[in-house]
Amino acid sequence: MANTVFCKKFQKEMEGLERAPLPGAKGQEILENVSKQAWQEWQALQTMIINEKHLNLMQPDTRKYLLEQMDKFFNNEETDRLQGYVDPNDIQEL
Repeated sequence: MANTVFCKKFQKEMEGLERAPLPGAKGQEILENVSKQAWQEWQALQTMIINEKHLNLMQPDTRKYLLEQMDKFFNNEETDRLQGYVDPNDIQEL
């Protein structure tokens, strides 16, 4: 049976992750407060941020920046916009 968490992103009970996605206290916090769906959505956004901004994950400043963006995402705060990205949901049919 899948565990459930009260997801801080979606503000409701949802299916949780099977294990902590990061080591340490941050990973435990995510495991207890972030749903599987929210984590998957963050992973997609993180990939777009890394690719768009040509980030080097070997640099500590880059990892710190991504953690800040992740916190904003899960707290429903505005994350950095990706230049040129258009959300498919924002496209209106002609």
